[in-house]
Order: sequence, then C-alpha cells, then structure tokens
Amino acid sequence: MCGRFSLTTEEQRLNDFFRLAGGSEPYVPRYNGAPTQSLAVITASEPHRLQFFRWGLVPYWSKEVSRSTPVINARAESLDEKPMFRQPFKKRRCLVPADGFYEWVHSGKKQPFRFQMKDESPFAMAGIWDQWGREPGKALFSFAIITTSPNKLMEPIHNRMPVILAKENYKAWLDSSNENELLEMLRPFPENRMKAYKVSDKVNSVKSEGPELFKPLEEADLFSLK
Repeated sequence: MCGRFSLTTEEQRLNDFFRLAGGSEPYVPRYNGAPTQSLAVITASEPHRLQFFRWGLVPYWSKEVSRSTPVINARAESLDEKPMFRQPFKKRRCLVPADGFYEWVHSGKKQPFRFQMKDESPFAMAGIWDQWGREPGKALFSFAIITTSPNKLMEPIHNRMPVILAKENYKAWLDSSNENELLEMLRPFPENRMKAYKVSDKVNSVKSEGPELFKPLEEADLFSLK
C-alpha cells in the first residue's frame, strides 16, 4: 500500500531530473501528501510539466464522485482485470513524482516510517489516471498509485509497496502500447538503493506539513540494506 508521500525536492533539481519546462501552476513542496488532495503527476500528453490531479481514482463511467474511501492504490497483479483499472492501464498512465513515502507499523500504536532513495534523489512511482465529467471547467482528473509485493527493506513494515520505476523506463511507461513490456516494469524496487527510518507520529494527521516530519526519531533508527 501507499497512503502518504512527499515531494519537496528543490524546483530546479526536480525540473532537471524529470526534464520539465515548468508549468502554469506554482510548485509547492508537499511533506505529507494525502488521499483526495491535489498532487503532482506527469502524463504522456504533458510530459514536460507537472499537472495536479486528485489522489483517489474516479473512473470516467462513475455516476458520481463517491464519498466513500477513495481508491488510492491499484494492485499490479489485477491491473488488466478490474474494470476500474483496465482502460487507464492501457491508455492513461502517469508518473507520480516523489522523494519519499510513508508506511506504518501497527504495534499498539501507529508508528510511521519514511522510505526514500539512499542518495535522497527524487523518483517516480507508477500511476494510472482518469477523467470524470466532460463539462469544460468541471472535469475531475484523478489518479491512483500502483503497488506490488514488498522488497526486503519494506517487508518487515508492510506486505505491499508502491511501484518505483527505473528512470530509464519513464518514457516507455507513459508511451508504450506493449502490455507485456509494461507489466514487466511493475516489480519491487531494489532494496539496496533505498533507506528507511522512523519519524514522528505527527505524520499520522493529514493536517501536518513541514520539514519537521522528516526528522528521524533517533539517528539509530535509520536503516538500509547493503
């Protein structure tokens, strides 16, 4: 599962990493991006700028926008089976830029951990998106993050993790029509390129924002696999 993530990379570095040319909406760092919020994605139609879609997929065929729990994740194993995911997987894929994500251990209380690249670089999670409503100015664009089985770093914390794409696959993820090629990308990211550490339970509240959320509880809580 992936239920919160961050994107705080300095704007010029982010633009260089994803080859962005900037956009009409201002870039605002997010330390605790949460479901139903408007968060950054990159699509095939606008590969050189960030767009901001609602996190929680609303299929184009829905009669209304559900008020129940939003569909924030799509399992890699059932992308080509479930009606909600099938068409977006074939035609509407996106990159979800991030520099970290959170997951929780439930042992008496919810203890959050932050996961990121070892070199703290940005990365892209695999996403799918859809458009609900066609009236000009009233259309809702939304997305979900694809999840897969955990790598060895993630496994003690949770039985799912977001699909983190290899950088060389970004263009193909957006543009390819080869379903087998796309499914091959949906693998656990190598654990030896990641690290994780405990952070404050302030992350548990969707209202919490700011760099203090990234502070390790203790330096000894930082761990990674060599």
